[in-house]
Amino acid sequence: MKSISSLSDIYNLVVENYMQEYNTSTSAREIWLDTLKPVEMNGNIVVLATDIDFKLNTLNDFYRARLEEQFENVIGYPINIQFIVQSDAPAGEIPASPAKTEEVTSQIDNLVNDNKVTYTFDNFIVGPSNNLAFAAAKAVSQKQHEKYNPLFIYGDSGLGKTHLLSAIQNEMEKKYPGINIIYISAETFTNEFLHSITANNTELFDEKYRNADALLIDDIQFIAGKEQTEEKFFHIFNELYKLNKAIVLTSDRPAKEIKSISDRLKTRFSSGLAADVRAPEYETRLAIIQRKAEILNFKIPDDVVDFIATKLKSNIRQIEGVVTKMNALYMVSQIKPSIVGAQNVIKDIVSDHQPVPVTVDKIISEAAKIYNVDPDEIRSQKRNAPVSSARKVAIYAIQEITGLPYETIGKEFSGRDHSTVVYAIKNVKETMVKDSSFRSVVEDLIKNIKANQ
Repeated sequence: MKSISSLSDIYNLVVENYMQEYNTSTSAREIWLDTLKPVEMNGNIVVLATDIDFKLNTLNDFYRARLEEQFENVIGYPINIQFIVQSDAPAGEIPASPAKTEEVTSQIDNLVNDNKVTYTFDNFIVGPSNNLAFAAAKAVSQKQHEKYNPLFIYGDSGLGKTHLLSAIQNEMEKKYPGINIIYISAETFTNEFLHSITANNTELFDEKYRNADALLIDDIQFIAGKEQTEEKFFHIFNELYKLNKAIVLTSDRPAKEIKSISDRLKTRFSSGLAADVRAPEYETRLAIIQRKAEILNFKIPDDVVDFIATKLKSNIRQIEGVVTKMNALYMVSQIKPSIVGAQNVIKDIVSDHQPVPVTVDKIISEAAKIYNVDPDEIRSQKRNAPVSSARKVAIYAIQEITGLPYETIGKEFSGRDHSTVVYAIKNVKETMVKDSSFRSVVEDLIKNIKANQ
């Protein structure tokens, strides 16, 4: 086994040759090559440690073969490189470098965030899966909403509903300066309403919404099961409708399938035009990828475009996210777009869910709104009926969505034990069988959380 010091000398020479042979940028060297640390060399195997597991796929796919070639040029015989994560290396041999890890992640994240574009009708890709929703949204933006009021756009997450709402807002503000447009999520609407009750200023809340020239609400299904919020929204809706103000709502399902919402609201939602957005066809997916790349001034080979369009079929947000991430990797480390690279980015994008603690907090918050209690009360030892019911529903939903162990769930609720969690889940299941209204409330809560993970 060669000593670390002599292997370090060899590796330094390998890096110098690599830089000259492949005309590599200084930033790429700093991020990908300088952060590699030689661990050991046994026969023809060289072990190099990276500072973060995020880099392993890229190192294996884009750097390994070239590094092996340069090792052979330096020492005269073929070498096989094995990459490991720094924490897996023998203790004491490799100093930690958290700053470099943060630097890489920060650079890529900043580029991804900087490349977010304004949603307009011009950059919305129209296809058979969304042409009705697009045409209706554009008509609303031109104050031709009489036939479409309310416009109810529904479909799964990531298919362009938010894009259309934003496009309506941007187009109306451009065409009609001074117009009063309220664009808000149903969750924020609910929070504002509850705050107005607490602050005893519901009159100001009413005035704000009743003075709107256009009301655009995203994810309206979030008000389902929240009786006070539903009641308030019903009256605001009626007032605006009578005044012929534009109302556009989006949901992850048709109005009739929002089980725990009142029938009179379902009737209002269905009284105008319901337009669905579906998963885009292959040709539309190709156009989305090409358009996103064009906006970023980023050239992607046709075979890579085809690969992305074939692999990602049901979520436009993910499709655009892959293009944005590949562009960021190219900008940071000069990794050219390829099928292998696209495959790795797709894997990262598809598995990028909210962390469990965020999900747990959202579930408890939603249960609190349904039962009109405080989230802290749900976590506490309080046992009055509304708090107890909200707690059981939250426990059931957390187990359904996150799959956390019972002991871990119990810790979220003032350290309740395993048997208490089991009882709560069993109780909710039994009540759902007996009470269809209760079942609808619980199912809607779970759907809402999953749709926004």
